Amino acid sequence: MEAKINFCSTCGSPVAMRVPPGDALLRAVCDACGAIHYQNPKLVVGSLPVWEDRVLLCRRAIEPRYGMWTLPAGFMENNETLPAAALRETHEEACARVELGELYTLISVPHISQVHAIYRARLLDLDFAAGVETLEVALFDELQIPWDEIAFRTIAMTLRHFFADRKFGAWRFHSAELPPP
Repeated sequence: MEAKINFCSTCGSPVAMRVPPGDALLRAVCDACGAIHYQNPKLVVGSLPVWEDRVLLCRRAIEPRYGMWTLPAGFMENNETLPAAALRETHEEACARVELGELYTLISVPHISQVHAIYRARLLDLDFAAGVETLEVALFDELQIPWDEIAFRTIAMTLRHFFADRKFGAWRFHSAELPPP
């Protein structure tokens, strides 16, 4: 659910919700200065760090899903590329150094206006630790994954694709749309 825009970020005047000329969707439009305020999906970017047959997971120290396990990922910043965001988030959440592989999953989550992009990655060493938004980090093989404690459906989907692809020995890009819960 997007926050309602009440005032123009350009001039501070109240805005009205209407379809601007040449558009097809309701937007917050400022009658005082003419600014049109667009609300677009947020990008969540991260990595699937692998060491031998195990993946690195982070136990969240923040809401939502405090105490649940996830891959190192977070919101992309302005002026950042997808790979740079994946590397930054991996370092921030798991203090881990990785070599990024290809974009592995791209999952649209329209009911919360997000798109999740996860890269395959190879851990460069075992020198990792919990970052400020993480309670702990650990390596898990497929049988050890705490499936009932995975924070987000997109992460569970990514992990399932990873283990299935590994069994078949064929890595492929996965794209999906996640329906509302």
